[in-house]
Formats: sequence, C-alpha cells, structure tokens
Amino acid sequence: MAEVATSATSDQLLVVIDPVARQTDGESVRIVKDVLSAGATTKVCLPEGPEEFARALARRGSRRPVVVGDDRALMRAVVLLHRQRELAECVLSVVPVGPALGIAHALGVPAGAVAAARAVLDGAERRLDMLVDDSDGVVLGALRIPALAPREEPGRVLGGDPVAAGRPWLRTCQSLVRTLVPARPAREAPPVAPGPSRLRVEVDGVTLVDLDQPVEAVSVSPGVRGVAEVEVRPVSVGAEASPLLASGRTVTVTGADFRYRADAGVAGPVRRRTWTVREGALGLVLPSRR
Repeated sequence: MAEVATSATSDQLLVVIDPVARQTDGESVRIVKDVLSAGATTKVCLPEGPEEFARALARRGSRRPVVVGDDRALMRAVVLLHRQRELAECVLSVVPVGPALGIAHALGVPAGAVAAARAVLDGAERRLDMLVDDSDGVVLGALRIPALAPREEPGRVLGGDPVAAGRPWLRTCQSLVRTLVPARPAREAPPVAPGPSRLRVEVDGVTLVDLDQPVEAVSVSPGVRGVAEVEVRPVSVGAEASPLLASGRTVTVTGADFRYRADAGVAGPVRRRTWTVREGALGLVLPSRR
C-alpha cells in the first residue's frame, strides 16, 4: 500500500448519503450529518438510485465528497471517479453505514459512524494502491478465484429419461403412461462438491502455475509499494500442498470460463483477465497517525 499523508484540503463537503444507509440505520445517518455540519460547510445530497448518485458526484465542484454508506456505495463512488479519470485529483471520504462494511474497515476507516465522521474532519489524505483489470474493473481489497462448480453430466436428466431425447414417438408413449400412472416426486440432484480449476497464472509475465496443475483457489490483493500479492493453492495429493506465492505489478489468469469474487461482487465468466496495480491511485481520508 503506497501511502502519502497530507491534511484534507477542503472545508466544504459534499455529503452523499446512500439510500441503503438511510433505510438500514437512519439514526447513525442523522448523527453523522450533525457531526459533519458542526465542523464544516456541508451540502447534503440524498440520491434515490445509482443515476442520482452519479450526478451528485459529478457536480461536486470544489467540494470534497463524503460517501455515507456501505461497501457497495464506496465501490460505486470509486468506480465512477476512476472511469471519469478523476480519481487521481479527488480526495474521497467515507463514513461506513449499512449492512456490509468489511472493505471500508480493511482500508483503515474507523468502525463507528461518529469516529469515521470525525476522521473526515480531522484526518489526512492517504494514497492507496488498487487493482485495475483489462475491462476497467476496480479492486480495492482482494479478489479470489474459487474452485469450479461441476457441470452436469451430458445427457443427464433428473426425473426423466435421456434415451427419449430425439425420439418424439417414445416421448408420446411416456406422456400417455404418465396420465395413467400416479406421478412420482421428481428426484433432486445430490449436492456435489466443487471441482478443481485448471488455470494459468502469470505474474509479470512469469508462469506461476500452468493448466496442467489443478488448483483449489487463487487470490490476488494489493500489497505494498505498487505490487500485488498472489497466492495459488494447488490441489493436494496425500500431504497438504504448500501454497505458491509471488508478487508483481501485473497478474494474468487464463482458463476455461472462470468466475472471480472481487470486493463486494462476483464477475465472469471470462477466459482471460489481467490485473495491474495502480500505485497510489486512491486518495482516501483516514485518521491521522500521531
């Protein structure tokens, strides 16, 4: 995590309160508004959806944006600023309120709404690294590629007969029999554990694991000084296999229709994706270190 601490420059705040925060914890939202308005000149926006949220952020002018909401609201603001190519010049503040707050807390934002609001007023800007992929997606925390879910066996039909496929006359006879014989409950598919993935993982162009070695999971997260930390867990045979570790500025994963979990969402399926570390790309106001 690259970090440059400077004092927050603007005493004029644009406070954007996410609707989920208002619905889930209106009392905390009220307290946050009182704390911020007592310490700075504030303009409060109450967007009703993503479009109004984006318009409020785009019209901030010289005001410092403060997002009051959960991880999804934080990610929405970061993605909007990144895709408008305004993230480098913007200093963002966050007051976590809502059901999902893990990302904000992991970045160093205080857990309590009052403490976070005071950090907005008295904190300092820190430049944090993030990951950007080749589709312009953003990752602030960690991304994980889990094991693949197994595909259903070809020709397997639960509660039916795969032999009937392509034989209309046989399906007609079966339908007639069903009208004469009491129907049996359809059989449910038994739970099946996910299977291993076959992925090629390259870090700065060097192959860490190839398609011939099945893996249980891959994780990538921003490290320090502009590099990403990569961990690959191979499938163990007998004794537990040691994870493969590497660090670098770019990470490329190639495989057959894999999905990945990044921050608060799931993306994919894709066959190839490259993530690049953007050093100091996010300016976030955090409590001052004494």
